[in-house]
Amino acid sequence: MDKVSVLAITKNGIKIGIELKKYFPNWKIFAPSKFSDNNKEIIWYSDSTTEKIVELFKNNNAIICLFSLGAVIRLIAPYLKDKKTDPAVIVIDDKTSFVISVLSGHLGGANELTQIIAQKLNATPVITTAADVNKTIAVDLVGRELGWKIEDDSTVTKISAFMVNEEKIGIFQDAGKRNWIKEFPKNVKIYQSLEEMEKSDSKGFLIISDKVLEGDFLKNSVVYRPPSLVVGIGLHWDTSKENIKEGLDFCLQKFKLSKKSISKLVSIKKPEDVKGLVDIGKEMRITVEYVNREDLADVATPNPSDTVKAFEGTASVSEAAAIKVSGGKLIVEKQKFPPNLTIAIARIID
Repeated sequence: MDKVSVLAITKNGIKIGIELKKYFPNWKIFAPSKFSDNNKEIIWYSDSTTEKIVELFKNNNAIICLFSLGAVIRLIAPYLKDKKTDPAVIVIDDKTSFVISVLSGHLGGANELTQIIAQKLNATPVITTAADVNKTIAVDLVGRELGWKIEDDSTVTKISAFMVNEEKIGIFQDAGKRNWIKEFPKNVKIYQSLEEMEKSDSKGFLIISDKVLEGDFLKNSVVYRPPSLVVGIGLHWDTSKENIKEGLDFCLQKFKLSKKSISKLVSIKKPEDVKGLVDIGKEMRITVEYVNREDLADVATPNPSDTVKAFEGTASVSEAAAIKVSGGKLIVEKQKFPPNLTIAIARIID
């Protein structure tokens, strides 16, 4: 985890901070200047601890506090916003008996970091998050390490409650990596189709898909978008960002695919980058990748073009690029848009 700071306000806490520094050399250790012994491993501060923790809270991914839990809560309480933005906060007692996950346990990574620190210090980790305690699925973390995005997080709390209370949960997946969990809890059932899942007596659903979905079941679902789609684009040097955006939106809407599942935009390598493609990649925050014409020429596609071959040295750009980079299956064949744009989409097969 990047940007981790340790805050010690007692002499014994400073010793613990120095011990942590041995295991985590990139962490910054802060302590009041009144305890200074000129140890250069410590950042000695002269302002109040109340002021210092505000600064650390704003500028770190995690804060390790080496003093009492009650004092920590009183110090951070005025600055809490939400679990998506608050840093992880961990408390370690003065005798290193316990390492306590206090804030942002799941999304902020406090639970995982608590386990790591406790192991290093031979301490007892204290984690109270229900999903961890009950050894069940943490709904808000499913697929996070795989780059999955939650379509709408407004249902996460409700489905999380169903999960930890061992209500029946249905799972349907038609895209993305399959081995995202070692073992499913006993209250979870896997369904092979949405229709089968809808007719079940499951109370909530986890759906992993790159397709646009409709239905009342979504009210009780968390939908995850894996980065499973590769968009192949054939274009000229002057094709605009607006032209590409219109064509892509048309394809996604026509074939009912989610924009959040686009992994890459790919095209043939040209002497100069096409500004429109670069710009749309930046706007959508999606990686743009280029493939050499020689590599595209060897890819079998359903809609080769002699005209494209004459200009580009390969009979296909959009379809071939999508297939080549995804290593998967073409699900949207070449779509043409005036004046000089083609788009094809392939699905990565995991």
